[in-house]
Amino acid sequence: MEFIVLILIGLLSSILGSLVGIGGGVIVVPALMFFGLELGLLPAITPQTAVGTSSMLLIFTGMSAMISYARNKQVDRENGILFLIGLMPGALAGSYASSLFTVDSFNLYFGIFLIFISILLVVRKKIKPMKVFQNPKYLKPHRDNMGNIYHYGFPPYLAITITFFVGFITGLFGIGGGVLMTPLMLMVFRMPPTIAIGTSMMMVFFSGVSSAFGHVLQNNVVYTYILMLVPAAIIGATAGVKINQRFNSDGLVVLLRTVLFILGAYLILQTIL
Repeated sequence: MEFIVLILIGLLSSILGSLVGIGGGVIVVPALMFFGLELGLLPAITPQTAVGTSSMLLIFTGMSAMISYARNKQVDRENGILFLIGLMPGALAGSYASSLFTVDSFNLYFGIFLIFISILLVVRKKIKPMKVFQNPKYLKPHRDNMGNIYHYGFPPYLAITITFFVGFITGLFGIGGGVLMTPLMLMVFRMPPTIAIGTSMMMVFFSGVSSAFGHVLQNNVVYTYILMLVPAAIIGATAGVKINQRFNSDGLVVLLRTVLFILGAYLILQTIL
């Protein structure tokens, strides 16, 4: 049963995560907590090991999806590297801050965070890209996988500052950063959706490396679970990229945000009842 549960978590989370550029950590962590703490099917799970194991898994999910998107010219490497200057230190700091969580406090704050993300997924297409952060001297042409050319750019200090805080949340909750970076790249940095999603998976990979490093030092990674999660996650991430290129992902985004809202409400109710 343990084997089947982990395979399903790895497969489904990576398909949804790579499909919409969020990495899947927002699914992995509550799934590990539910099957581990609620049902007792994953006895090694605590809030810290759920976050640490998720962070390690996101290295493989992010790498698989990043390589696939890079082959299709959907990764902005130049600006991605700039984001990493803030993201990676933030993720490392967040991984240590996660040690402060108890089960109840983790459920409460992570539940609030999941509801916030579900709302963000509802309004992300209704919020127009912000021009205030666009400075003409930083604008550069970028070509997407369809041959379309977009002009966008932003001050480096802004990118580094924002991504540090994103990285901190990444390490704190083991979510990979993509769930926040994709909306930010669309709304604040004015990147086209095809490039934003691919670049987001680059963020998931490197933030996962940094966050997982901190959790490894704290013995928060369950390696036996990783051995079962990783093969399923790699297959799922590759499948998610292919689905992204062939189908409209709006329906799955609706499903994802609904699931996140229900999970968030469930975690909060567990804490206050």
